[in-house]
Amino acid sequence: MRYVAFLLSIVGAVTAFALAPLAGQWLLWVASVFAVLVAIGVWDMIQTKHALRRNYPILANLRFILEKVRPEIRQYFLESDLDGTPFNRAKRAIVYQRAKLELETRPFGTQKDVYASGFEWLAHSLAPAKVENHDFRVMVGGPDCAQPYSISLFNISAMSFGSLSANAIRALNKGARMGGFAHDTGEGGYSRHHREFGGDIIWEIASGYFGCRDPDGAFNAETFATSARLPQVKMIEIKLSQGAKPGHGGVLPGRKVTAEIAAARAVPVGVDCVSPAAHSAFSTPMEMMGFIRRLRELSGGKPVGFKLCIGHKVEFMAICKAMLDSGVTPDFIVIDGKEGGTGAAPMEFADHIGFPLREGLTFAHNCLVGAGLRDRIRLGASGRIITAFDIARTLALGADWCNSARGFMFAVGCVQSLACHTDHCPTGVATQDPMRQRAVVVPDKAERVARFHARTLSALGELMAAAGLEHPNDVRRDQIMRRVSPTRVECFADAYPELKPGCLTRDDAPPEYAALWAMASAGSFHSARPVGI
Repeated sequence: MRYVAFLLSIVGAVTAFALAPLAGQWLLWVASVFAVLVAIGVWDMIQTKHALRRNYPILANLRFILEKVRPEIRQYFLESDLDGTPFNRAKRAIVYQRAKLELETRPFGTQKDVYASGFEWLAHSLAPAKVENHDFRVMVGGPDCAQPYSISLFNISAMSFGSLSANAIRALNKGARMGGFAHDTGEGGYSRHHREFGGDIIWEIASGYFGCRDPDGAFNAETFATSARLPQVKMIEIKLSQGAKPGHGGVLPGRKVTAEIAAARAVPVGVDCVSPAAHSAFSTPMEMMGFIRRLRELSGGKPVGFKLCIGHKVEFMAICKAMLDSGVTPDFIVIDGKEGGTGAAPMEFADHIGFPLREGLTFAHNCLVGAGLRDRIRLGASGRIITAFDIARTLALGADWCNSARGFMFAVGCVQSLACHTDHCPTGVATQDPMRQRAVVVPDKAERVARFHARTLSALGELMAAAGLEHPNDVRRDQIMRRVSPTRVECFADAYPELKPGCLTRDDAPPEYAALWAMASAGSFHSARPVGI
């Protein structure tokens, strides 16, 4: 069906030219029209700038024609939010403009209702700073780390080969190499497509242990060490849960489990690949600390951390107690918000399970501060982070760096058609269909990925300069303002109060934190946990 217009044009051209000697010269004009359409179709399939035109020759041009005729239609295609969520639709337009080197400015000021509840802004300074270098970085690696990593403040979040096509993975990794930032593999493993261009890798190890599992699905230390010690792998991330479907385990629909995916993951071809909900390598917080120590040793001393979406608060405190009791600390923790995306998740999980990023991040930050651990552990954050303001706001809440999946997918060409789980992605980004994924031209899309990263950090630098700050990590909660009603505004410092360093261990924490801390035990994730906490 994708090629129906092109095929009909070929049939029309051949037929018209064949019948022209019998029907007269007018049919030559008809044949010429069909021939022009055939030429357009051929050009669509060989050009490298537009994935939709490569996959939908002739037909996709209708979109671009409409964009040229009416600017309002162009804004619809750039900003339309096809999934119907309250996600800020203009963010997609920002990604496209930055990735394609288009003009980012616009007339007539903000299009937001500045008096509506939820409107947020950054307080600026009358003495702006001068920020010359936009290559913002933070060093990740605690006292037990032998190979610390200087990570960019903006990186590619976890997206697996399998969920994304080989060409999309290759474009993302090449863009990461060009821009000097990190690419998280997602739980699908460290594939050959991640290795091709040598971009910095954060290897995510989930409960399925893809890429480092034995035939029974358990963790294989020897296989892990072989890949983890490669220079391209910069950090190891244990996935405890994912924002879009916490407590469920990863899901790759069987129609996307090709022979190549099956070989990479050591699973059957064409069968739903569902990761266990929990790890088999550990079952308590103390055992988890031992697993972190083991991965650090096996990788040659590289930074090892974990990712989770906050659920029962007492469980995260149990992990903090295990850090104190064992003397082992992760080098980093990534907090994933439940608003994060995924290629496939049960609707109830996507809508109603897990903490949103702001609440999860501020709680985790406060726990680490209260336990006296924050200076040893870096915090990453992910969950609908796309713009420079998104980054600034997240850093103000306690993060040291941010990851983005959705933004970099848009840079590669995703139009959010919501067909990820069907294997019929129209742009070739989230499919294993070789004919569809040919639409992703790696050199072109890699440049867009690198440009989106660079221009977003440049915009972040401009925001920091306007706020009178020299580095994004200097932004404070009292500099982010939020309207809570038409007549009342509060800063993030009031909305998300911070704990005093070490207060949890001194028994002078706020009552709600003190009660949770008393119930938490390093020996169990389920210790004395009343419902809801």
